Amino acid sequence: MADLKGGLIGCGFFAINQLHGWADAKGASIVAICDRDPERLRTVGEQFGISRRYTDARAMLEAGGLDFVDIATTVESHRALVELTTGYKLPTICQKPFAPTLADAKAMVAAAHKAGVPLMVHENFRWQSPIRAVKAILDSGEIGTPFFGRVSFRSGYDVYAGQPYLAKVERFIVDDLGVHVLDVARYLFGDVASLNARTTRINPAIAGEDTVTILLDHDNGITSIVDASYSSKRPVEQFPETVIEVDGSEGSVRLEQGYRLVMKGRSGVVEKDISPPVLPWASKPWHNVQESVAAIQQHWVDSLTAGSTPATSGDDNLKTFALVEATYAAAASRQLVVPSSLL
Repeated sequence: MADLKGGLIGCGFFAINQLHGWADAKGASIVAICDRDPERLRTVGEQFGISRRYTDARAMLEAGGLDFVDIATTVESHRALVELTTGYKLPTICQKPFAPTLADAKAMVAAAHKAGVPLMVHENFRWQSPIRAVKAILDSGEIGTPFFGRVSFRSGYDVYAGQPYLAKVERFIVDDLGVHVLDVARYLFGDVASLNARTTRINPAIAGEDTVTILLDHDNGITSIVDASYSSKRPVEQFPETVIEVDGSEGSVRLEQGYRLVMKGRSGVVEKDISPPVLPWASKPWHNVQESVAAIQQHWVDSLTAGSTPATSGDDNLKTFALVEATYAAAASRQLVVPSSLL
C-alpha cells in the first residue's frame, strides 16, 4: 500500500518535532507545508526536503494530492482550519489546545462528523512510554484495584523564552499544560464525575495563572489529584517530566523524577529505570515529549489504515476539554463542578 500523503499547516516552534516524527513514520509522509511566514516556510521546506510550499491553506488543499492534514498552528486559528480541511473531506489532526472555547471544540467535532472524516487531537502526553508503562501495570491488576492517584507536573523552566505568547494569555497553565495532565488522569483513572480546583499566578510578569491544583472524583470511585506549576523552583529541575503515584488495594506504583519506576505489587517489589529513548533527532530534556509525538503520529497512521477511531479523537478530547473548563469554573466559584454538565 502506498504511503499516506499529508499536508502540515503551521511550521513554528513545535511543528519541527512533528515533521521529524512524520519523517520516521511508517506508512505516511508530509508532502506539502503551509505557513504565513515565507522565510520560515523556505527554511523548514529545505530542512525536510519538502518542495510543495504554500502561504495559504486553501491553496494547498485546492492543489490536491493529500490524504490527511496536520494542523500545528496556535489555538485561535484551529476552528477555521478544521472546518476548512474537513470541508475538503480530509482526515485531520489538530494541535492542542483544541479550541479557544468548548463551543468551538464542539463545532469542530460536528464538522468532522458531517464530513464523515476522522479528527484527532494531538494530545501526546498519554503516548509517553513511561506513562504507558504505568497504565500497563494498572491494567494488569498487579496492584489490585486503584483507589488513589496523583499526576503532577511541577517546574520552573522558562517556557516563555521559546513561546513568548504564553506570557500574554489570560488563561495559561490549565489551557497549555493542565490539559495534558488532565488527559493523563483520564487515561489512567477513567472519566471524571466532579472536580474542585484552585489556581494562582505566582509570576508577576505574566498575564495568566501559572499554578493549579485539582481534586477529581472519577466515575469508578478513584480519587485523584492533578497539579501543575511553572513557578516551582526545585533542587533538580523536573521539566518536562510528569510524575505519577497510584495506590491500589494490593500495592502501589510510583513514576518518580528521573523516570524511575517503583512498584510494590502482588509479585513483590520492583524498581527500574524506564527512561524513554532519545530518538536520533531528539534532545534532552525534550526527548520524552518528542518520543510521544512520533508515537501518536504513528497511531494516527495505523488508525487511518485500519479504519479505526484514534484514541485521542475529537469526541474523546471533548471530555478532556470539559475538564479544563470545569477547572476554571471551579477555581472561580470555589465550588464543585460536574464536567459532564458542560458537554
